This record gives sequence, structure tokens and C-alpha cells, in this order.
Amino acid sequence: MVQLQSAVLAFLETVHPYDSLPKDEIERVSTRFQEISFSAGAEIYHRGNPLPGIYLIMDGAVEIMDVTNTVVSELAPRNSFGERGLLADGFAATTATARSACTLLILPKDEFHRLMQEQPVFSRFFTRGRFADSRRGDMTIQKVSELMSRPPIVCSPSDTVRSAATLMRERHVSSLGVVEDGRFQGILTTRDLTGRVLAEGLDPETTPVSAVMTPHPVGLRGEALGSDILHLMLERRVGHLPVVEGDRLIGMITQTDLIRFHAISSAQLIRDIASADRAEDMRAITARIPQLLVQLVGSNNAHEVVTRLITDIADSVTRRLIMLAERELGPPPVPYVWLACGSQGRQEQSGVSDQDNCIFIEDGVEPEEMPWYQQLAAKVSRGLDICGYFYCPGDMMASNPRWCQPVSVWRSYFRDWIYKPDPTAQMLASVMFDLRPICGASSLYQDLQAETLEEASRNSIFTAHMISNSLKHAPPLGLLRGFATIRSGEHRNQIDMKHNGVVPVVDLGRVYALMGRLPPVNTRARLLAAEEAGIISGAGARDLIAAYDLIADMRLRNQFRQVRDGKKPDNFLAPYDFGDFERSHLRDAFVVVRTMQSALANGGRAPV
Repeated sequence: MVQLQSAVLAFLETVHPYDSLPKDEIERVSTRFQEISFSAGAEIYHRGNPLPGIYLIMDGAVEIMDVTNTVVSELAPRNSFGERGLLADGFAATTATARSACTLLILPKDEFHRLMQEQPVFSRFFTRGRFADSRRGDMTIQKVSELMSRPPIVCSPSDTVRSAATLMRERHVSSLGVVEDGRFQGILTTRDLTGRVLAEGLDPETTPVSAVMTPHPVGLRGEALGSDILHLMLERRVGHLPVVEGDRLIGMITQTDLIRFHAISSAQLIRDIASADRAEDMRAITARIPQLLVQLVGSNNAHEVVTRLITDIADSVTRRLIMLAERELGPPPVPYVWLACGSQGRQEQSGVSDQDNCIFIEDGVEPEEMPWYQQLAAKVSRGLDICGYFYCPGDMMASNPRWCQPVSVWRSYFRDWIYKPDPTAQMLASVMFDLRPICGASSLYQDLQAETLEEASRNSIFTAHMISNSLKHAPPLGLLRGFATIRSGEHRNQIDMKHNGVVPVVDLGRVYALMGRLPPVNTRARLLAAEEAGIISGAGARDLIAAYDLIADMRLRNQFRQVRDGKKPDNFLAPYDFGDFERSHLRDAFVVVRTMQSALANGGRAPV
């Protein structure tokens, strides 16, 4: 027993936040841990089970799955899990399974809660991000500029009431800003149309807007807070408030905007998708994704949270389309798994997404049975296109027969790419190393994934080619601390935040995963796993993750502004539209990425 406590203490001294506890406290805590072992595949706890305490991995690996049995985390030694349920109601919010044989330490829940109350360093660690998250969903502290509808829909004071009413109907709005010569004059609402026109018997064909509008209504500036909106709406008993800068109308905020802020969530969209019976019905739901992006980014959620929630919607659409197709086609002849690759595979979708997918079929499928899977792929890919996930320009979709094959064929594909790494093979391998099961028998892929990582990492020529391929996307760094912007065309003086910003880090993460035989597919998870495996140093990992976070956040915020301004989101950003402070930090982030690329190119490993 004494020997076990000594081993636990030595282990805790290497794990944060325990390593920051006072000496007498960490010695005391080490005696409270209980050791327990699980064999590979064993369930540690199931969602809804009461939790005995917080778990700490001493050896082995653990998978965490959400309510849909989708793996959301793959944890390694020194990782904790279970705190989410303990901090809520004491019941497991997820399901935990041993990915491999593992040894766990359990700190009883009463001891966990005591440390949360008595040790600030412990509390800060396990509530990191929670206080900020609780504020992010609070509309009262959001800025008006983030909540309003823009650009505003306007008319002239000399327009007739009928023409104004027609404009409202066509644009699906309940109010118009009245503007003359660029100056804000008043507001016209549907209440005005009923109370001041119809009720008074005025002729809408001849009555000008100026006769029935509310002139010079109270307005708000963009820096006002959501609480100001609520106060004014309640005090004045109005449902529409103009947002102004001087005498210029820049937006309109309505009760509908406030309802939308609270109503739109990924969970709601997923719920609606689950009951849709046609791709056309799902299209109306996915059309709300840009507004969800605006809400999530405007609420200061981290980029990995935003992209994960948006990807969850794509996953749900895919699964629903597969279910509808199977309902029409009948059961599959043999088991299969539908997989996503690209940004969906990495759970990194934003406001701009195409589809990249494939199908693995169990070996033993007969040739005459293959048309079933090809029909499935055609129906699902067509449905995804209808829902806004447009066809992949490179035709890397399950609807292409090349990417709808038995596992044995896929095994031969990966082996050919590994042992004959020509440019095409490098490109295909880069995409296919980001595969993630979406629906079906995931075991058909998992065994092949481990086998492929093993073979690929042992082949130094293939690894060298993958490293070389990862360096093709360079950060947009210019001379004299400037940026290498696009020189001509539609995006002149802009930088591509996808191909020259996010993709270089994605490529680095993929190579690190290959070198360390690391199973995570998500880029951020790969960087963290690479640090844990010693592929990159702690300092290098922290710098690269910080750089990636800044680049990805700026990309999403740019899309947020585009959607808010009524534009279609894209990946192009004008760096010189930002102040010196933001430009400087963005450039520093690109420098970090370039440095890590150079380290990889020169030695195959980041410096440790």
C-alpha cells in the first residue's frame, strides 16, 4: 500500500494542477486516489451514471463519446475526465471507454469538491473557460453592433405607403428605416401601417411615408449593450430600435433579433434535421448556419468550439440523408461505414464548405451488390449538395466509384500511396489521412487506420514526401514586416486565410500525427497529442497552438463580419484594414508557423 501511494505521489508531481498544490496537500491527496484497471474496449462509465469521482489516466488511452456515440475526445496519460459531470449534477455527461488497456486513478468526488473550494489553482484549472462561457451566452452584455440586422432596409420619406409595404413583404422585414440624402429621418413599422394607415382609412397609393412614419425615433449607438436594448424596448414599448452613427442609420434591431439570439443553436438545428424527410427541408435548416456562425462568433466562442458545432450539423445532415436513402434502398447487403474527410473529417468546418467523403465496405461484398452502395452514395452526395455542401471540385466523394470500395481495395490504395509517393499520391494521402467515421460500422476503418499509420510512419521516403508536400502552403509573409497579399483580381491586397493561414498548420498537424502514429484527426488535438508524444516541444506546441488559434479566430471573425454585413462569407481578409496591434499579432502568428515549417524541413522534427 505504501509503495502504491509513493508511485501515485511521484505521478501526481508530474500532472497539472496537482504539481502546483502545496507539498502537504499533494501528499494528502495522493493517499485518497484509488487505482483501477480496464481492459481494451471496456466501458468505464455510461452517460447518466453517477460518478464516483474524477478520473486521471495513469497509463493507456480512453475514448469519450457524446450522446450520439460519436468520439469527441481521445485521452492519454495525465489527462483527466469526468469533471464536467461532477461540476454539474454528479452524473456522467458522456460515455467513457478504454481505447486500450488502461490504469486509472479515481479521486473521490468529496475530495474533488473540497479541493475545488480550498485550492484556487485546482479550481482555476477545472473551471478554465467556464466563467467566460457563462457570459458568452448572455445577451445583455453583447454589443448592439453584434446583435443588429445590417445592412438596414430603407425607403424614402416621399415613397408611397403601398411601395413601402411591398418592400417590407419582399424583404421579409417588419420595419423600414426612412432615409433622405443619406440622413436618417424616421422609422416605418407594420404597426404604423395598421394603426396610422388602415385604421385611419388613408389611401396607401397616395399617402407618403413621411405622413405616417415615426420621425426621429430614439436610437442606439453600436457600442451600446444588449441591456440598453431591453431597457429602451420596455420603457418605450417599442419592438424596433434604429442603430445610428450621428445622423446616419447603420442598422436596425428588433425583438426578432433578440429572439433569434437565444433561439438559434446547433442543438436546435440538429433536432430539426432529425425530423426532416427531404433534402429540400434540410436546406432550409442549413441556410440558418451563417446566422449560427454570427451568434457563436459574436458570443466570443473559441474557434474550435464554433467549427465543431457547425461540423456537428453537417454530420447530422449526412446521417439523416443516409437513413432516408436506406429507407428507400432497403438494408445494405453487407456492413459499411460512411466517412468524411477534409474539414468535416477534422471537425473544422466554417461558413464555407464543400463535401469530401467516401465509403468503406466490408470485404466479401459481391460484385452484383456494389450498385446498392453506389446508389446510396449518389443519393447522399446529391442531398448534401442540395443542403449547401457543394460537390467537391476534385470529385473526392463517395459518388465517385473510386472512393466507394471494399476495405481490401482501400488497403491497397493506402499501400500504393505509401510506397509510391508521387505528387498525386501525396495529395490523396493528405486528404485521406483526415478520415473520420460518420455513420455505419466504424470498426471497418479503425483497424485500417492503425495499420496505415504504422506502415506510413516506418517509411522514411513517404514521410519525407509528406513533409515536402506540407510545405507547399506558405504563410503570407512579405518583406519589412509586411504581408504578401494577392496582387490582382477580385481579392487584390487581401490574404487567403484558409490556404495560407489555416492549411499550413493543418498540414503540420497531419505530419506530426504521421510521425507519432497519433490517431486524432482534429488539428488542435493533433498538436496537443504531438506535444504529449514528444514530437514537438512543450514551448513549440504552445507557440504553434497560440498561432493557430489567432489565425483561425481572425478567419472566423472575418466571416462573421461578412455575414453580418449581408455578404457571402469567404476566406479572404484585408490585413491593412486592421490596426497595427492586430496586424502585428497576425504577422507574429505567421512567423511562428513559418518557423515550425522550417524546423520540419531541416530535420524532420520540431526542435525540443
